[in-house]
Amino acid sequence: MPMLTRRKKHLTAFLFALIAGLISLPCHSADKAATIEHGDSNPNNINQAWDSMQQQWLETDQFWLSSAEQEGGLTWGTRSEYPPYEAVKERDTMIIVTHNGPCMMEFFHTRWRRANDVRRWNEVMNDYQGCATVFD
Repeated sequence: MPMLTRRKKHLTAFLFALIAGLISLPCHSADKAATIEHGDSNPNNINQAWDSMQQQWLETDQFWLSSAEQEGGLTWGTRSEYPPYEAVKERDTMIIVTHNGPCMMEFFHTRWRRANDVRRWNEVMNDYQGCATVFD
């Protein structure tokens, strides 16, 4: 009988340690799934992005305009040609219109880049309309 009691104590201690360990494990995937960040792609419509200021999904084009407005607006507007290099400043923005459609651009570290490559909103935007071929 004393042997059985000792085993129960060891088993009970083991189970408490196991449960405590499981409870303390981080739940990163659950936390990430519950958090929507500015620029995240809508899982039900990849052409929409989350605007954290407006707390709603916007079509990508509207998301770009809203994001630019939050930073003071598009510096160079919407155009089909790049502005003169000497006139451009760091962090200037524009929407360039290519034969495949528009793409928001940002001047960053001495050259024009897709705004998504600078801001890291979501990878889906790099394939949206003109962004996929903007450097061709």
